[in-house]
Amino acid sequence: MQPTAGREGNATGRRGSIFVLSAPSGAGKTSLSKRIVAEMADVVQVVTCTTRSPRPGEQDGREYHFLSRQAFQQRIAAGDFLEWAQFNGQLYGTLRQSVEAAITAGQDVLLVIDVQGAAHHRNAGLDAVYVFVRPPSWEVLAERLRARGSESTSTQAQRLLVARQELAHYTAYDYVVINDQLDDAVGTLQAIIVAERHRIKRVGTVPIAPLLAPQQTKG
Repeated sequence: MQPTAGREGNATGRRGSIFVLSAPSGAGKTSLSKRIVAEMADVVQVVTCTTRSPRPGEQDGREYHFLSRQAFQQRIAAGDFLEWAQFNGQLYGTLRQSVEAAITAGQDVLLVIDVQGAAHHRNAGLDAVYVFVRPPSWEVLAERLRARGSESTSTQAQRLLVARQELAHYTAYDYVVINDQLDDAVGTLQAIIVAERHRIKRVGTVPIAPLLAPQQTKG
């Protein structure tokens, strides 16, 4: 499955790429994605939709597009979502149009989605680069979740249970980034994005006939 947007619409003619970023809760994917978007040109994270209520300080269209469950389900039926999933009783999804608009403009798109959503995309044949963010150890992951202090003990236990299941799937990804020190993890992901931008299949074949032609010497 490949978004249908073409090369028109940006000055360079470069088509953006999709980077699917997955990680268990506490691995640091949110902090990592924010740094990448802030520090790399032409990398965006599209605003996703959710049925949960806005938290204090959140704005519609900035953190999320906040939809009623009925509106969300109508968009599912219309095929508007590139991906969607349910977590803790709430629905989350990425609008196909938002992704297509970005890659048409020559921007690379970060899709920060769970392992289940990434597997759905992979099985559907989405042309994307799949990156798994892994904590340096199980103990560090557990401590990061406890340090949040915003969730009950039972919720933390559920997240750790899901995390064990998700960690087992890291070999299905193209790359793994170990997030021990955030600066190092940012540098690694930046290197992956830059390398992928220079793949022949993404930039197209460069005409080499002029390079192979015999050079005429001036008399």
